[in-house]
Amino acid sequence: MTYSLLDLNAHIRYALALNFPEAVWITAEIAQVTESRGHIFLDLVQKGEGEEDVVVAQAAAIVWQRQYRQLRLQLGRAIDEALCEGREVRLQVRVDFHERYGLKLIVFDADPAYTIGRLELQRRQTLKKLEEAGLLERNRSLPLPRVLQRIAVISSEGAAGLQDFQEHLRQNPFGFAFQLRLFSTAVQGENLEAEFLQALQQVSQQAQAFDCAVVLRGGGARLDLSGFDALSVCQAAALLPLPLLTGIGHETDETVLDRVAYAALKTPTAVADYLIQHNLFFESALVEQAEQVRECTQQHLHQQHLQLTHWETAAQWATQTHLRSARQQLAYAEQTLPTLAHQMLRRAHDHLQRAEALCLALHPNAALRRGFSLTRKNGRAVTSVQDAQPGDVIETQLADGTFRARVE
Repeated sequence: MTYSLLDLNAHIRYALALNFPEAVWITAEIAQVTESRGHIFLDLVQKGEGEEDVVVAQAAAIVWQRQYRQLRLQLGRAIDEALCEGREVRLQVRVDFHERYGLKLIVFDADPAYTIGRLELQRRQTLKKLEEAGLLERNRSLPLPRVLQRIAVISSEGAAGLQDFQEHLRQNPFGFAFQLRLFSTAVQGENLEAEFLQALQQVSQQAQAFDCAVVLRGGGARLDLSGFDALSVCQAAALLPLPLLTGIGHETDETVLDRVAYAALKTPTAVADYLIQHNLFFESALVEQAEQVRECTQQHLHQQHLQLTHWETAAQWATQTHLRSARQQLAYAEQTLPTLAHQMLRRAHDHLQRAEALCLALHPNAALRRGFSLTRKNGRAVTSVQDAQPGDVIETQLADGTFRARVE
């Protein structure tokens, strides 16, 4: 029997309608997402377990505009984060086959919890790989500068928390100055990984110009944060040569990026508070040290003042003692000098008298008066007979006069 194509497709449609009369739940990976006139077109694939890149099944799916609005009302932004390329999803679909347009899956419902569960499994695998590579604590082991002023900001220009972060720093009550430089990147969606890695590379190349780096993002659904669980993103962040602070803006969930960062804060404003508090601790330490220096200086000056006072008192007492001793010595000298002078004059007088008596006793006139004579020849005393020769004229001095004689 030979069927026309239309008959064959109608038979297939009828068979599918009999076997799949109601919607069923399926799991798949979204390979591509396209939006047209409010309708969401999905390419769903399933990859082999042994080789992840081998596609073993493929089908097209569609979320009609009306159904998409209903899902947005039921699930909020979680549906948008679930319907992204690369997501593992659990969808409720009805199998639809059209004779002209072929097989298509009509999406009626989605289970974001399944997607989150798959992401959690990937997250744990990422954490295990980072731990095995020794990267979980690497950034946290970097030294944090005492003052954080030059900040590399990794965020989107339109991020909800960026403006709050900047204003909070600008209006800090302590007057601290901060130098911010923005490295723009997507903070959600399919471009996050590539742009974030590029921003991290730029910061690493200019690491000497910054004290630390911060990652900022506003609030959002849990699935919005999945890009910060990517292994490549977290590896690059862990290897960043600067301390990394995160303020991704989610109060309950923790991303892998938070785990590898130096410090993970809940919101961009909390990051700003961290920077302000860190600098305030440094300023407080300086003030405390200045107070200690002032107290030590005052104590040292007080001790030196006491020492100078002691020396001044000691000098005054020593001076008074010395003056009193000198006065006593002067008084004693005043009393004893006349007596001593009299004694000295008397002794000098006695000495002069003895010397005068000795001189008179030894004078030649005294010898002459005792009968001695003094003989001279040519004015010189004759002390030996050899000094007088016959015919010499000599002069002899006696006590009462002199005479001359010639030697025979």
